[in-house]
Amino acid sequence: MNVPDKRVFVVTSGKGGVGKTLVAAGLGAALASLGHRVALVDADTGLRKLDVALGLENRVVYDSVDVVRGRCSLREALVRDKRLGTLYFLPAAQREDKTAVSPEDMREICARLAESFDFVLVDSPAGIEHGFRTAARAAEAALLVTTPDIAAVRDADRVAGLLAEVGLAAPLLVVNRARPRLERTGDSLSPEDVAEALRLRPFAVLPEDERAVVCGNRGLPVTLDPASAAGRALRAAALRLAGEPCAVPRTPNRKGGGLLGRLAGFLKGEVAPEW
Repeated sequence: MNVPDKRVFVVTSGKGGVGKTLVAAGLGAALASLGHRVALVDADTGLRKLDVALGLENRVVYDSVDVVRGRCSLREALVRDKRLGTLYFLPAAQREDKTAVSPEDMREICARLAESFDFVLVDSPAGIEHGFRTAARAAEAALLVTTPDIAAVRDADRVAGLLAEVGLAAPLLVVNRARPRLERTGDSLSPEDVAEALRLRPFAVLPEDERAVVCGNRGLPVTLDPASAAGRALRAAALRLAGEPCAVPRTPNRKGGGLLGRLAGFLKGEVAPEW
């Protein structure tokens, strides 16, 4: 798979709860483990979560709004990870409106970070409102995260279209919580189904993994847990992002069940979803 020769990536999704922050934190930690200088940026003003995923919530002093308003320098706002010396984190503000950081502000912050870091990963808010547009306009390429669920894929399709509108066509697709057992019985979409529906090639496939929940509660990126299957998949994705040859793991072929056809109807607007 050809990976864009870019430095600033937005990690985004159509709906919340699909593992977007898990992917951002895990990829950042994995890239830092490979020796790259990595800056993780939380763009979810008002609802920051990346600090918790990294276990750095107690070390936050300044945030991106403080940088924008001149209350501190960008260097002062960056939090250095306590486990990986080349991983840094820029928090979002918790008590500010999402409009406190404009697309121009975020673009300038990311451009400055790209001068000193090998990778800048921006954790976008879920959905398609102001926060998403702010994060997307600052990026050079995108990672689109979804689960193999009809509602999540339909929302991801909408986001893929909006990414194309701001010049981020062909995002790198990350399918989280793949369920091979349900794929074999036709009760879950496979990563191939998701890729076909979104007209994208899978960049990473993360299996459903209880260790991911444990890591999230402990503030540990999954890629730092050797027992995590999702972490192993993300470590392989980090190699691909860094330009190293590493194949995307295959999953079982779908058995059927009509889910892909049903999803195709939703994406065309021909069928009303059953909630």
